[in-house]
Amino acid sequence: MAFNWQTFRTRSLTALVFVAVMLTGLLWNHWSFFLLFSVIHFGCWWEYFRLTEKIFSTRFHTYTRYGFMLMGYGILLWFCGDRYTIGNYLLRDNFSMPVSAAGFILAVTGLFRQGPAHLNAFGMALLGLFYISLSWGMMMGLYSNMSEIYFSDTVFVFGEGYILPVLVIASIWINDTMAYIVGSLIGRTPLSSVSPKKTWEGTIGGILLAVLVVALLFPFFYGRSMGQAGYILAGSIALLASVTGTMGDLLESKLKRLAGVKDSGAIMPGHGGFLDRFDSLLIATPFIWVFLTLCT
Repeated sequence: MAFNWQTFRTRSLTALVFVAVMLTGLLWNHWSFFLLFSVIHFGCWWEYFRLTEKIFSTRFHTYTRYGFMLMGYGILLWFCGDRYTIGNYLLRDNFSMPVSAAGFILAVTGLFRQGPAHLNAFGMALLGLFYISLSWGMMMGLYSNMSEIYFSDTVFVFGEGYILPVLVIASIWINDTMAYIVGSLIGRTPLSSVSPKKTWEGTIGGILLAVLVVALLFPFFYGRSMGQAGYILAGSIALLASVTGTMGDLLESKLKRLAGVKDSGAIMPGHGGFLDRFDSLLIATPFIWVFLTLCT
């Protein structure tokens, strides 16, 4: 196949913009982090409804769509820590329940206006509250509610909220990159029929290299001496993120196959949509949150 310079330029430019937006949102301050994952939250929901409608050959009323999105956004707000205040009002304590209640009323109104609901499609929409909103809520929790981690008789103090989210995201990105490289070089055994291009060799190689690279890079994230426990903690996060992230990738591939589409969306030319970019993170984040919560 001839090399397509136009496709290469499009993908490269999109990737550069994507990385710039992600780094700005992750590293600038807590409000940029909040804004970034608010946009990602609603973007994932929009595409999720699109896939659900294609899978079950149905349509959701506009009120139902926005109702579920708002209910989910209330879940995300619930995980926001004490630094997220507007005046004297905490987002978690003063806005989470009202936003979810408004979403519930809107969703019910949409159901009555739409007529008989497709139960399977409605059930899949309910699962979206866990698949999308709970995951991004837990990402907010990683940023704002885990300043100290107790691991192997060692206390890790994270002065910057972005350290844990960046560590998780870096683990997934490194795993994906290494899995692609290893799979391209020595991949022979297909991992799953859902994603034929993935191989066991690439998957295992990606996981092992992600653990090694993240463990070695963690001192730069942490910014101080950490000892053996730090390397084990970083390696554990990378291992868990890589394994569960691969599961998330396969899950989204299955949803797209059921819907009969190549990409979940087209927000990023050459790279697909929100779900295409964050499918691994959606599944990895809850596992990492539970693991680190047990360590706090």
